[in-house]
Amino acid sequence: MSVIDQNSRPLSGIRVLDFTTMMAGPYCTRQLADMGAEVIKVENPNGGEQNRNAVPVREGHSAVYAQLNAGKNSVAIDLKSTDGVAIALDLASHCDIVVENSRPGVMARLGLDCKAIREVRPDIIYCSISGFGQTGPSAMNAAFAPVVQADSGYELENMKQQPELTKPGHVGIFFADVMAGVQAFGAISTALFSRTQTGHGQYIDVSLLESMMWFMVYELQLSQNPSDTPRGLYQPVKTSDGFLMVAPGNQTTFEAMAKSMGHPEWIEDSRFQDHEDRSRNYSAMISLIETWTITKSASVCEEILLEGKVPCARYREVSDLFDHPQLIHREAFTKTIDPSGEIKVPNQPFKFDGSETDARNWVEPLGKSTPEILKKLLDFQDEKIKDLRENKIIL
Repeated sequence: MSVIDQNSRPLSGIRVLDFTTMMAGPYCTRQLADMGAEVIKVENPNGGEQNRNAVPVREGHSAVYAQLNAGKNSVAIDLKSTDGVAIALDLASHCDIVVENSRPGVMARLGLDCKAIREVRPDIIYCSISGFGQTGPSAMNAAFAPVVQADSGYELENMKQQPELTKPGHVGIFFADVMAGVQAFGAISTALFSRTQTGHGQYIDVSLLESMMWFMVYELQLSQNPSDTPRGLYQPVKTSDGFLMVAPGNQTTFEAMAKSMGHPEWIEDSRFQDHEDRSRNYSAMISLIETWTITKSASVCEEILLEGKVPCARYREVSDLFDHPQLIHREAFTKTIDPSGEIKVPNQPFKFDGSETDARNWVEPLGKSTPEILKKLLDFQDEKIKDLRENKIIL
């Protein structure tokens, strides 16, 4: 098992039993690992969880798996066997938190649901993450993030904001998974604090669908309270070599933009006198802005406007982030190591002034921690571990 000093991390001393796969669950438990929790990831001995094969793959090892599972201990147990379930229950009795993101009912059929685990650890904090929640008419529906995003209203709302689209856009970024993972992390952290006050654990039911609702603050309210005031949608403008986002969101920034672009006359233009006027004439304003930006590179536009205190940013490729001066200053990435070598993964987007919260710098091969964990927590002897391996209960 990888050895690391956890004492300076906020959740040092907390132990997590992680049954999660794919993205939402591992996203949550990666955050717990960064906070210092000892995360014991339970995987199928036959190949491990699905993301171990997710592209891109480097020398047989998934970079996606590495990002989502840095700093976790991998234990490979056959949960379809009676002995495997018994081992998992014994491990749960030594843990503070259990996280799973199977379809509702799966953990109960295995004998590893919250009810079963409370028999061995009454104050457990048990978090279930699913597409639509554990109960209700849609609870048993198959759910991947693109399906949930379609069901949530988000994709049609996004289409309405892209007038060039005639149907919803392709889905390649899984907001629903990420949002559910973040919500689960927050709920678990709250439940841990609650347990210090009451001594009681919590069962936490996280829904991807309901997590998506938190993306749509204006949209949810406008759907209930229609308004005649147009909502100006921020639009990119072309530069000589790319695109720029300029956000003159109030009178002060609009005037600063007009002056920075050398067009103070825009300030007196009747179409742009206040926020409502600019919203009604947003396309005309964008056209004027573009007559200035198209003559310059995106980086030059950005430099001039930022000097004038105008909110703006040039559109960057994801690959540009590794050289982004602000992210370098913030130490936003950590180099972690899997069996194929080093890879950069993001740290948490927050800093503590008295604790470490950066990503761990190691990713375990499938089942690497199995013997160490079973010896440390369950006092298994070498002979028993050998017998379990020969019977394919563990890896």
